[in-house]
Amino acid sequence: MRRSGSTRRTRLTRRTRRTATATRTAETTRTAETTRTARTARPRRRTTAAALCAAVLAALTAVPAQAHGPDRQTPPRWSVKDTGTPDVRFRGLAAVSRGTAWVAGTLGTVLRTTDGGRSWRNVSPPGAGELQFRDIEAFDARRAVVLAIGEGEASRVYRTDDGGATWTESFRNTDARAFYDCLTFFDHRHGLAMSDPVEGKFRILSTRDGGRSWTVLPDAGMPPALDGEAGFAASGQCLVSSGPKDVWLATGGAARARVLHSADRGRTWTVTGTSIPGGDPARGVFALAFRGRAHGLAVGGDFRPDQVSPDAAARTADGGRTWRPAAASPPAYRSGVAWLPHSRSAALAVGPTGTDLTTDAGRTWRTVDSGSYDTVDCTPDHGCWAAGEKGRVARLDP
Repeated sequence: MRRSGSTRRTRLTRRTRRTATATRTAETTRTAETTRTARTARPRRRTTAAALCAAVLAALTAVPAQAHGPDRQTPPRWSVKDTGTPDVRFRGLAAVSRGTAWVAGTLGTVLRTTDGGRSWRNVSPPGAGELQFRDIEAFDARRAVVLAIGEGEASRVYRTDDGGATWTESFRNTDARAFYDCLTFFDHRHGLAMSDPVEGKFRILSTRDGGRSWTVLPDAGMPPALDGEAGFAASGQCLVSSGPKDVWLATGGAARARVLHSADRGRTWTVTGTSIPGGDPARGVFALAFRGRAHGLAVGGDFRPDQVSPDAAARTADGGRTWRPAAASPPAYRSGVAWLPHSRSAALAVGPTGTDLTTDAGRTWRTVDSGSYDTVDCTPDHGCWAAGEKGRVARLDP
C-alpha cells in the first residue's frame, strides 16, 4: 500500500529497507511433532482440545469480584516466549498447533518452533536480510510459504519443504507498479496473493501447486479500486480464506474502508463498504477472520499512535454482503483478529496497545491484555499464538 509525503514515512509498509542481517541463534533440533486435524484426531485428542478451549475461554471471560484486595483475580496474560530476536518485528504468523508455529518479519527473518516456544530455530532464507516478510502460511512443521512485501522486486515468495533448511524462491515481482501485501491458502495446493491496485484494480496472484509456481489472474472480474485504496501489510490478514473457494480482501486508504469477496478462488469479486472509518491513507480495515462462509470479523482503525480509532471493529453474518459496527469496539487500532477454535462466539483482536476479547461474535469487545502484538492465529487444538514488535511471540495458555 503506497503513500506519498509524510504519510509514506509512517505507513506500515514503508519502503525503507534495513541492511542489517538478523542475528542467527543456534538451537537444539527437536523432532517435529505430527499435526492432527479435528477430523483425524482420536476422540481423546478432541476431548483434550475442547477442554483446553473451555479452560482458556473461562479464564478470559472471568470478571473480578472486586477491584482491590487479596481476592482480586489476575487478568489473563499471554505466555511470552523468548525468541532471541529483539531487533525483529514479526507481522507474519502461522500457527500449526500448540507445539508448532512459524513467524516471519523484518531483516528477512523466519523462525520456527516445534516445542511450544521453548526453543526457536532461525530458518531464514539465505540472502534475505534486506527483505521484509509480512505473511507466512504453513501446512505443517516442514512445509511453509512466506511473502516479502515491497515495490517491484522486493515482493517475493519463498517455499520450504524441509522445515526451513532450504528455500526456493517461487515468485519475484517484476512489475514496478505492483506491491504485494498478503497471501492465503484454501488447502495444501490452492492459494492466492494480493497486490495493491495496478491500473485501477487489485492484482491477484494464484498458485495450484502449493506455492511452487504462481500466475497473475485476469482482472476482468475485479471491481475498480477507489482513489487511494490499497491493502495493509500489517498482520498477514488483509487476504483470508475459508473453505475450498471463498476468499475476502480488506482495504483502506480511500474514502471508504471496504471488503471484497470472491466465491471462486479470486476469479470474480463483489465489494461492500464497512462501518470502519476510512477517509485517510492510514485508516481502514487491517484484518479479517471468517468462521465458515457466513460469519466474519473485521478490525482496523488508524495505525498512527496519536490518532483515535472509533468503530474499529465490524461483523458480518452473511459472508460479507453487509457489515455491522460493534456496539462496543476495541479502544484503539487493531491489526490482527482470530476466532477461538471450538467456539461460535469467541474471538481475539490484537494491536500495539493490547488484546481484546469478544464472546458474542463481535458485538462487543473488552480489553484483556495490554501487551503489544501485531498478529494472532489459532489452531484446532487451541494453539493460539500472537506475534509483534521486539521479537515478541506468545502463546495463550489455560
